[in-house]
Amino acid sequence: MTTEAPPQRPQRRDALQNRQTILDAARRALAVDPAASLGTIALDAGLSRRALYGHFEDRDALIRELVTTGARRFNDIADGVTDDDPRLALARLASLLWQDAAHVQVAAAIALDDAHIDDTAAALAPLRRRLVEIVREGQSRDALRTDIAAPTLARLIEEAARSVITRVDGTSPAAHALAVKAVMSIAGLSWREAVALLAQHPDLLGGQS
Repeated sequence: MTTEAPPQRPQRRDALQNRQTILDAARRALAVDPAASLGTIALDAGLSRRALYGHFEDRDALIRELVTTGARRFNDIADGVTDDDPRLALARLASLLWQDAAHVQVAAAIALDDAHIDDTAAALAPLRRRLVEIVREGQSRDALRTDIAAPTLARLIEEAARSVITRVDGTSPAAHALAVKAVMSIAGLSWREAVALLAQHPDLLGGQS
């Protein structure tokens, strides 16, 4: 005779809040130090290591959760970029991702960790497909550089964006524009063309260029 397992009880509100607090603390800590320990993250969250282990069995489990939730945000952003002009679509994608700086910075830090490179690549597949689509469309219209194959150019654009994110102070007023201009430069626009595009569409930077 078999009995059905009792239904899982929903997590209590304070447990859900603690889990979110841990994730937020992990983003802050990893953005500063990609090798931040669970002890450091627990301290930032104002919780004990025991409380942290009640939500995540180890550091890898916590990192996987960050990868999954961050990638979901990025993929949704990419899916929402529908500009007909591929140059504008690329600039908007870069700008919107930059605005989600807290998640982008930790994603960049995790992406630099070889232990999680496969998880990151799989989770970000939709975003990367959308980026390749934008690049291909831009090349077909001769709006973006055509001397590099679309998948390779898309990866170079991604690496340029990651480089800016990890090396520039995200609180600087000029950092947002710099991130977008760096992406556009790799894509084949001159700095003057990038400045002109941003001037024509000030909404991309919230009115600042």
